Amino acid sequence: MLDLGYVREHLDAIEKMARDRGVALDLAPFREIDAERRHLVTATERLKAERNKASEEIARLKKSGSDASAILARMKEASDAIKQDDRRVTELDDKLRQFMLAIPNIPHASVPVGKGAADNVEVRRWGTPPKFDFAPRPHWEIGEASGILDFSSAVKIAGARFAVYKALGARLERALANFFLDVHTREHGYTEILPPFLVNTASLTGVGQLPKFAAEMFHVEGTDLWLTPTSEVELTSLYRDETLDGEALPKKVCAWTACFRSEAGAAGKDTRGLKRQHQFQKVEMFKFTRPEQSYDELESLVRDAEAVLQQLGLHYRVVQLCTADLGFAAAKTYDIEVWLPSTGEFMEISSCSNTEAFQARRSGIRFKLKGGKSEFVHTLNGSGLAVGRTWIAIVENYQQADGSIVIPKALQPYMNTDRIPAAV
Repeated sequence: MLDLGYVREHLDAIEKMARDRGVALDLAPFREIDAERRHLVTATERLKAERNKASEEIARLKKSGSDASAILARMKEASDAIKQDDRRVTELDDKLRQFMLAIPNIPHASVPVGKGAADNVEVRRWGTPPKFDFAPRPHWEIGEASGILDFSSAVKIAGARFAVYKALGARLERALANFFLDVHTREHGYTEILPPFLVNTASLTGVGQLPKFAAEMFHVEGTDLWLTPTSEVELTSLYRDETLDGEALPKKVCAWTACFRSEAGAAGKDTRGLKRQHQFQKVEMFKFTRPEQSYDELESLVRDAEAVLQQLGLHYRVVQLCTADLGFAAAKTYDIEVWLPSTGEFMEISSCSNTEAFQARRSGIRFKLKGGKSEFVHTLNGSGLAVGRTWIAIVENYQQADGSIVIPKALQPYMNTDRIPAAV
């Protein structure tokens, strides 16, 4: 959430920001609500001043034995009007807050203005695509043929957009999650967290998932709980409504969770395979920083995600998102995209963002330095990595002509094998 005072004073800039993001944002209701609120606050302050002055006059009249009934009657009317106006101001404050919750974050000055993904800017590449002397197959064909992936059973159990991993396929999923967590905790200094997979409305509102993205999540009927769409939600709320020691920042945490998304806006997209599932696993990296640290920490966050792909030997590129492709809460985002031989294209495998104070203001997370005043922290999040999509990349990039899959050296200690054999 943006600062209300800033929005009031920079409505033209907010309108331009929305246009740059490709967002339809009608500020007319905000102007009307805010104008009424200001008028009521001014009128109420005037009535309160008159009431205070009248109180002195009433005391003087009573002391002199004079009749104060007329003034008392007027002051009762004023008090009733003040109560009514205060109630209306409270209602308007709630409307302003609801309106503010729908305004996206302001992009950082370094973010390129663009109209969509085609305007994103490639920053760098690492590695080279693998060469095959056969036509590489997509992961779902390899997985089903080798008996490590089963979509038909998943349909019976739950429905479309679910998967059952089997045997070494299940072990590969588990191995990847353990490998990611070990790298980030042992090499990158993150503290591992295992949070609940169910989250409440306040937690989702704090990160910007609600109210805007309610249709993209699963709500538990009759409760205030939702299935988590990303552990960014839980990690943010570790310190909701708290003030952190500024000297102890940055704080770095990471978590493995299952994630659940309805994919309501993805009809017809990537319906084959594992790319867009209702349930998937992800290791999330998260940082709480002081404002002056946050952009250096964003670059470090991206490098932490890249380090995992490099250890796995996977070809990838880093892309900076333009204004229209930024997520709702992000001020600046880098996507990391891994190479898929079956399509000859890159696929997003991590998104690393600085939300500045946007989530902290919604979640009430501040920091304070010794002798200073409290300020909102900056929060950063990034996938480190999406487990299922890394599974896809491993299977496709390390596939062999006989249908087997070579296991990268970094994963072999977790898999207790160097290869997933082809089906007999």
